[in-house]
Amino acid sequence: MSRAKRIPENELGIQRVRSGGPGGQNVNKTASKIVLRFNPAASSAFDDAERALVLAALAGRLTTEGDLVIHSSEHRSAERNLDAARSRLAAALRQALVRPKVRRATRPTRSSGVRRLDAKRQRSERKRDRRASDPD
Repeated sequence: MSRAKRIPENELGIQRVRSGGPGGQNVNKTASKIVLRFNPAASSAFDDAERALVLAALAGRLTTEGDLVIHSSEHRSAERNLDAARSRLAAALRQALVRPKVRRATRPTRSSGVRRLDAKRQRSERKRDRRASDPD
């Protein structure tokens, strides 16, 4: 990302649910797991070109409604899980906004062409040598 993006807080859907992670009996009574939802198609944080990049890069991770869902339950506290989920969202968006490098067409070098033809010639000779010779 060339410049820092700020996603408005009202565009993030934050849900606290009970977790099965570390915490002993405490996890049975506290909702420390965080489910973070973000819809990049409806976000005001991106312009049209960036939105297209994000949607293309994250297409396999989006729900049918177009939400990117991130779960975080590795910590015992909801606050740390929220921080972890936000950092994972930022990393996913940063990765999605990297523009792919344009491939420039190049010609094979002369020596690589010669190597290829030599290998073809050797293969051909090997196969020719395998054939039964004509009895004259």
